[in-house]
Amino acid sequence: MIIHTGARTDTVRFYTDWLLRRFEEGYVLSRNPMFPTHVSHLRLDPHLVDCVVFCSKDYQPILDRLHRITDEYNTFFFYTITAYGDDVEPQVPSIDDSIGTLLRLEQQVGAQRIAWRYDPVLLTRRYTVERHLETFDAMAARLVGHVDRCVFSFVEIDEMVRRNMPGLLLFKEGQKRQLAEGLGAIARHHGLPLQSCAETDDWSECGIAPSGCLSRPMLEQANGIALKPIARDKLRPECCCIASRAIGDYNTCPGGCQYCHATRRRDVLRRNLKRHDPESPLLIGHLQESDQVAQSDQRSFRIFQDALF
Repeated sequence: MIIHTGARTDTVRFYTDWLLRRFEEGYVLSRNPMFPTHVSHLRLDPHLVDCVVFCSKDYQPILDRLHRITDEYNTFFFYTITAYGDDVEPQVPSIDDSIGTLLRLEQQVGAQRIAWRYDPVLLTRRYTVERHLETFDAMAARLVGHVDRCVFSFVEIDEMVRRNMPGLLLFKEGQKRQLAEGLGAIARHHGLPLQSCAETDDWSECGIAPSGCLSRPMLEQANGIALKPIARDKLRPECCCIASRAIGDYNTCPGGCQYCHATRRRDVLRRNLKRHDPESPLLIGHLQESDQVAQSDQRSFRIFQDALF
């Protein structure tokens, strides 16, 4: 089983104490986003959890205590560093600070366990095609050799994103291909593997692999393990990732990134922040009488050497 700690919110950055406590106590409770009274009990047992996946924009809050997890579990880390400033990502550290933190993370876990996410790619008058390519080139030059690969995707535009970003520009004909070709060429120049994430368009002609950002071979290579085939994520048809179990809740990230789809209700976010208790097995609040708690069907996909003979 794969545990994903950052699919619904940035637990590493904003809920560090809660996250570490969950692994120390060996279990976590997770509400079903579609049926909030349905709560899953997940055992965080290293014999059942094949890999713990992280996704964050800032690993600095957890670096000094990360060994509490990495000492016991296989891990993989997505680190999002984009071209945007605080006009789009209000609480994200600068590019220089982010790269510095990534290098510290690499010293602990190794480059093979880190993927740099340059996404979502969006356009404004400030963030043009040319600026993306210039910034990506400069960042790739600094990060090559310190990460296993780079993952990118284009922004998913809906009414909420339009409302949050009045200066957002729609892609004109040919601009996506111009970006894909440019990013692909830069990645090849630096020797940096580049792949897309949940894209309906195929950019393989641009040197961009369409593989899911969370794939079985990637986790195997990063941790020196072998896994049985794992089903694909069924939630999004365009997603090529393997299935994982997400912990945490939506509408809980106070980062304020204007393109974010995980926090759709600011009023709910404010209420959730007040209800967070680092000692609770739930990220938000506590169990209620109406909650239905069920032990999750958990099993390992690990193939151990003894099983080969």
